[in-house]
Amino acid sequence: MGARAARSVGQGALVVDFALYLHALHWSALAIGLLYSASLLVGAVATLLVGPLSDHFGAKGFLLGYEAVQLIAASIALSTAQPIWLTLAAVLGGFGRGANGGAGPFAPAEQSWISRSVTRGQWGQVFHLNTSIGLLGMAAGATLAALPGLLAGVLPGTEAYRLLFLVVLLGSLICLLFLGAAKESTADTASAVHSEQIQTAPPKVRKPIWRVLLTFGTINALNGLGIGMVGPLMAYWFHLRFGVGPAAIGGAMALAFVSAAFMSLIGLHLIRRFGLVGTVLRMRLLGLALLLALPFAPFFWVAMLLFIARAALNQGSIGSRQALFLGLVDKSQRGLAATVNSLSVQAPRSIGPTITALFFQAEMLVTPFLIAGALQGLYLYFFQRFFSRAEDHDQGA
Repeated sequence: MGARAARSVGQGALVVDFALYLHALHWSALAIGLLYSASLLVGAVATLLVGPLSDHFGAKGFLLGYEAVQLIAASIALSTAQPIWLTLAAVLGGFGRGANGGAGPFAPAEQSWISRSVTRGQWGQVFHLNTSIGLLGMAAGATLAALPGLLAGVLPGTEAYRLLFLVVLLGSLICLLFLGAAKESTADTASAVHSEQIQTAPPKVRKPIWRVLLTFGTINALNGLGIGMVGPLMAYWFHLRFGVGPAAIGGAMALAFVSAAFMSLIGLHLIRRFGLVGTVLRMRLLGLALLLALPFAPFFWVAMLLFIARAALNQGSIGSRQALFLGLVDKSQRGLAATVNSLSVQAPRSIGPTITALFFQAEMLVTPFLIAGALQGLYLYFFQRFFSRAEDHDQGA
């Protein structure tokens, strides 16, 4: 969790400023969208490999390797703005796409490690706390994203933006210290406590594991494409729609991340009342309504309030969703389950920025939100059906 906190600060800064940095370098909307798509696609391919391998070789080595790559990428971006080198750094480092402090394509290894470190009954609590820590770090980073605006008169051109890559570099160094000191246990304590809130019917009893994960992944893909349509380029949308700069956008996103962190902690209490599935559905349905209202906001402050509330609801449910999908499999397959979850979001998500950039280039700033809303509505419908059937099997078992 200490590593997640350190990692999240740089992510928060770049989720606000990286697209604005590219815009200041005179990249077109389509070029920005294509870069984000390429970065997400490379991350999806890496995810495909990491999760299953972490089940066999452990997570620590993969996470240390991830931070080493981050160091290289941040060093490149700090030293040059040449398009070829900046593209390479962005793809390697996943700049601007945000991960709430997670280890990008290596997140399945991280989640698998956490699940093996605590009892199954603690998953909901631990994953919500882990998410909250990452969101608070993102808020700190989003606050730092105001620096380019403040230093515009001090540093020439786009130089002020490049300082933010120093935040990423320092964060990776701290991550390496935390991860190096952490001990990875191969023993699984999840069987010590059985949690009725998290437990779903064992896939071996219900269906073959591949069919369960394939069904879950297909449903998750709808969510991924919907996220990709609006999430990665949200800061860019604020700039195009209202003409605001890094300070205003960074402040809005910092408030959004803080609100999401507190909502994630509140989610712990909601779980006790509504269960994991009920908590996710309630929070995401409210978030969906706010998503559809957001592009019609007449003023920046109205859009900011809608964005903050939506981010709190959507990101505050992350811990519940992580606990749910890890509960689909036994301890030897959690890296695989985490991989399916990440890959089924990241692969379709990689398409979204390019599609949205085409709409932006055509000055159609509302359409991506409507498409994203339709996709996420379908996701919630099938999500509810999928886990309702799992609960029915539990009750009949």
